[in-house]
Amino acid sequence: MARSSAGFVDTLLTSPTTERYRVGISLLFLLGIWLVVGAISKDLPNSMLLMAAAVIGGYMAINIGANDVANNVGPAVGSGALSLGAAVIIAAIFEASGALIAGGDVVSTIKGGIIDPSTLGQGQAFVWVMTAALLAGALWLNLATWMGAPVSTTHSIVGGVLGAGIAAGGWAIADWGVMGKIAASWVISPVLGGALAALFLFLIKKTVLYRKDVVPAARTFVPLLVAIMAWAFGTYLMVKGVKKVVKVDFYEAALVGLVAAGIVYFLVRKLVNRKAATMENSSAGVNTLFTWPLIFAAALLSFAHGANDVANAIGPLAAINDALSSGGVVTKASIPLWVMMVGALGIAVGLTLFGPRLIKTVGSEITELDKTRAFCVALSAALTVILASQLGLPVSSTHIAIGGVFGVGFLREYLKSNYASKLHKIMEQHDEEEQKRLKPFLDNFRDASVEEMEDLLKQARKQKKQVPLAKSERRRLKKIYREELVKRSHLMKIAAAWIITVPASALMAALLFFTLRGMLI
Repeated sequence: MARSSAGFVDTLLTSPTTERYRVGISLLFLLGIWLVVGAISKDLPNSMLLMAAAVIGGYMAINIGANDVANNVGPAVGSGALSLGAAVIIAAIFEASGALIAGGDVVSTIKGGIIDPSTLGQGQAFVWVMTAALLAGALWLNLATWMGAPVSTTHSIVGGVLGAGIAAGGWAIADWGVMGKIAASWVISPVLGGALAALFLFLIKKTVLYRKDVVPAARTFVPLLVAIMAWAFGTYLMVKGVKKVVKVDFYEAALVGLVAAGIVYFLVRKLVNRKAATMENSSAGVNTLFTWPLIFAAALLSFAHGANDVANAIGPLAAINDALSSGGVVTKASIPLWVMMVGALGIAVGLTLFGPRLIKTVGSEITELDKTRAFCVALSAALTVILASQLGLPVSSTHIAIGGVFGVGFLREYLKSNYASKLHKIMEQHDEEEQKRLKPFLDNFRDASVEEMEDLLKQARKQKKQVPLAKSERRRLKKIYREELVKRSHLMKIAAAWIITVPASALMAALLFFTLRGMLI
């Protein structure tokens, strides 16, 4: 039943005829928010402004679901562990659950303390700042999703608050030290994520995939690797995901993660031993062992993301609600159930209707992902967040996940070009007659995977058959490999989108603030 449901969603999401229906459904969702909030706030002052803010909050939540959630399930989809439809179903359920169960009773409405709200003077100006910030962040996310660029939703709302705050209170209102840390995260997040993902992939290749008999190696190392993932996710969820339900310090969270890792180790070892009897002695066989870990990783990442990033949509909305009710400026706001529902349902709607575009970008368009590589990306995402939080480094979950995808791609590229260089040196030693006989070998080499290239290199040494290539031909061949393994166009587009996220959303927020003030004064 689940398989047929996922297949139906696959067909629905990929059909070109459904595009206009997606927009229509999202508009109906926003209309529903307008009507429900109107009924709730009919006796409150400024109810129309609250209704408009709620619609904008719902629009922001839709865009969070469309853009940010792709990082959690994209690798699993690209590797084939999950179909697109199944990924959307799982992510929608766990994102909404994370937002409702562990989203927090109180959220900071001034993201990270980037502006001082006390300098705004009046509650009305604060409402305009929050409204402009929310709408600017949503518009930027909408544009980035349309361009196919996964960006940080947190940075989008940060830019919005910064721009609207400066428009309202001048340059002195901003805490530029905090903004410097956020700018540093543009480099820290992807580098940490990419380095850890590449490190784990290299470890798997050296301990398992490059072995002559991969099955015994997999029986030894795969349970350990999955146990490390269990520890990482257990710790991550305790620290970041369930802070509303239970509050623990890092050491207590790490202990819970360690218990989970021990249980998972014994379960996975038993399953791997059972499967090893019939498993193919190849990298394809090893790949099958990571299917279920990837499915659980996608679900747990979605739950933690819903618990944390729902605040990007409902934090400003909750602040507007409190400010309109109390008539003052608030830095922290309690969240009514209806506000939480706007965020949770909006994320699920946005993911279902518009998420597949970014899921495909993350999962298959940057570099080719199999289950082993996707596992390394998911593991690096959890470990990087834990490491960064303990070091006090500002990081973005979006940047970490994308950095992990690029990290495994660049490692594959390095390994492949390294093998190519070795083979070229051997080939250059032979004369014209031998070159003609070795053309089929070169053709096979061009189509080989990284692992197959190593086997071909061994074969070339054993049979003493090499193909000499000119320097221009070698450069051309290496360029083909690079373009094949990591899409440079996606790298440049995503990096550019990251850099301009805060300035772009800040500029839009400033313009929107002046527009709102002019309309409402």
